Amino acid sequence: MTYIAKPRIVHGGLTRNALGLTIRDYEGGMSTLCAGCGHDSVTAAIVQAFFELDIPPHRVAKMSGIGCSSKTPAYFLGASHGFNAVHGRMPSVATGASVANRELYLLGVSGDGDSLSIGLGQFAHAIRRNLNMVYVLENNGVYGLTKGQFSASADVGSKARKGEVNEQQPIDPVQMAMAQGGTFVARSFSGDKEQLVPLLKAAIKHQGFALVDVISPCVTFNDHEDSTKSYSYTRQFFHRAVHLDYVPPLEEIKVAYDEGEVMPIELHDGSRILLRKLSKDYSFTNRGAALDYIRSHQRKGEIVTGLLYIDESEPDLHGINHTTTAPLCNLDFETLCPGSQALATLQQRFR
Repeated sequence: MTYIAKPRIVHGGLTRNALGLTIRDYEGGMSTLCAGCGHDSVTAAIVQAFFELDIPPHRVAKMSGIGCSSKTPAYFLGASHGFNAVHGRMPSVATGASVANRELYLLGVSGDGDSLSIGLGQFAHAIRRNLNMVYVLENNGVYGLTKGQFSASADVGSKARKGEVNEQQPIDPVQMAMAQGGTFVARSFSGDKEQLVPLLKAAIKHQGFALVDVISPCVTFNDHEDSTKSYSYTRQFFHRAVHLDYVPPLEEIKVAYDEGEVMPIELHDGSRILLRKLSKDYSFTNRGAALDYIRSHQRKGEIVTGLLYIDESEPDLHGINHTTTAPLCNLDFETLCPGSQALATLQQRFR
């Protein structure tokens, strides 16, 4: 992909985080996406989230597949590790990276075409295995790189720019993730940075697979009045079920709230998220009830946003497989390759 370096001009008045880094240290190259693309807003939110969490860029591995969304890792965290995989195969590469070095923060950026068509199988198994990663799905309902054909997430009745009407049922990544046992499922809108940044921060600190589905309008092919993935439609019909605040570890919770109105959930590292119900009938810890709520509003044409479901009790891929706590990349050769006798003993278990 084309990489255009940003000019390195750092103003003396820029705020520095606990590492002494400015937000410029979390940026990447210049974007080559269309002006006004929602993906650039998601990039800005990712930059802000990692900056505010004081995470060193070199401890992040960013992964992507193919598509407009999969170009975006070039635009943030320029000092991190990165791998641009083939179409739909990003989850397996991310799994390999996690197995090799579990201390990395894994961030996958994909699109509705990359994840819900050719990559649907890999996406489903990454959820099922509870791979410890943040999976940002930039969802615009079209194949932007190949001139705007409907993707698998296009809603029934949605019209293409040239007038074609989609008649096929969409795949909803949020409902799919919840049905597959996802432990952190969220949806947001690229134009709602106030909601998206704390969602990303909570996802980064979640121990397990964290899906953040972001409605991210394509300004070239899918931002017209007959599209259900346009800026105007999303702003008109998005429905916030939950408001979220992220509280770092050791920081005093200064927010006043009434019993039953806010649920504080402690993450594995001691940080907390405070979930405020905006709808009294919503339950973000009951998988079935949350699914019913999402579907009922979907029938009204509404897009439910926020942290839709969370479960901190399930083990991630490493916990399920009882892997060593030491990253494999730090082990010596003899430990990694104990010899033919050890291999024979291992194979005996499967006979």
